[in-house]
Amino acid sequence: MTTIHKMLGAISVFALSSMSVADVHADTLQDVLARGELIVGTGSANPPWHFTQNGQTVGFDADIGHILAQGLFNDPSKVRFVNQSSDARIPNLLTNKVDISCQAMTVTAARAQQVAFTVPYYREGVGLLMLDGGDYADFAALKAAGSDITVAVLQNVYAEQMVHQALPEAKVDQYESQNLIYQALNSHRADAVATDLSTLKWYMKNNSGRYTDAGYAWNPQSYACAVSPDDARWLQFVNTTLEQAMNGVEFERYAAAFEQWFGERPPAPETGFPSEMR
Repeated sequence: MTTIHKMLGAISVFALSSMSVADVHADTLQDVLARGELIVGTGSANPPWHFTQNGQTVGFDADIGHILAQGLFNDPSKVRFVNQSSDARIPNLLTNKVDISCQAMTVTAARAQQVAFTVPYYREGVGLLMLDGGDYADFAALKAAGSDITVAVLQNVYAEQMVHQALPEAKVDQYESQNLIYQALNSHRADAVATDLSTLKWYMKNNSGRYTDAGYAWNPQSYACAVSPDDARWLQFVNTTLEQAMNGVEFERYAAAFEQWFGERPPAPETGFPSEMR
C-alpha cells in the first residue's frame, strides 16, 4: 500500500470515527432521557408567551415545554427553562446550552438555514383592539372612516406601512412601549391599537368587557420551536409530540393551555379521516 493510500485510509478511518462521535453526540433524545429533564430556552417578559409569575416561568411557550416533558417522561414538570434573549435563541441551540428553543419564534427561510423548525404550534397575525362601546363598531366602520381615525402602534421601522396594509388612510401614532399604546386608546387619543393577535387576545381576556376585537387580522406568520439542524431523531420526536397535542391524544392538554392564555378554545380534531392529511 502506498503512502498516499495509507494516508487516505487513515483519513477515512478518522472521518468515520468523527462521524460516529458526532452522531452519538447529536442524539438529543437519548441525552434528554438520560438526564431526566428537558432544557427549554425561552424568554421572561412577553406575555402571554413567556413571563415570570411567582418565580416561575409561565405562558404558552412554557406550556409547550410541559407538553414535551409529558411526552418524554410522562411527567409535565420535568422541564427546566433557561431565560434567554431573542438574539440567543439560535446560538444557545448551536452550542447545546438548550435542547430546544420555544420563544414566539417566527418561521423564516433565513432562520431555517441555521436551525430545524418544528411543526408550527400557533399562527400569529396583527389585529385591531378597540374600546368596547366606542365610536366604531368593527373593522368595516374603521375603514369607512378613512383619515378620521388614528391607530396607535408600537414604534418600529415598518409600523406605518404595516397599519396601512389594513387601513390605508388612517393616521398612525407610534409609541415606545406597549403600555403607551393602550393609554392612547383608553384616553381616546387613538381609535384602535394595532398589535399582535396573541397580545390582543391576552389583553381582552384580562380586561373582560372593556375592549373588543375589530374582527380583522393580517400579516400572518407561524410560530414554531427550533432544534439543532443535525438531529433528525430529536426533531421527529418533537414533531410527533406536538402533532399529537394539536390533533391527537394530548389535545386536551394543548387546548387547556390555549384557552388559558388566549381566552378561546381551539377547534377540536375531528374523527374519521385525519384532518392533518387534507
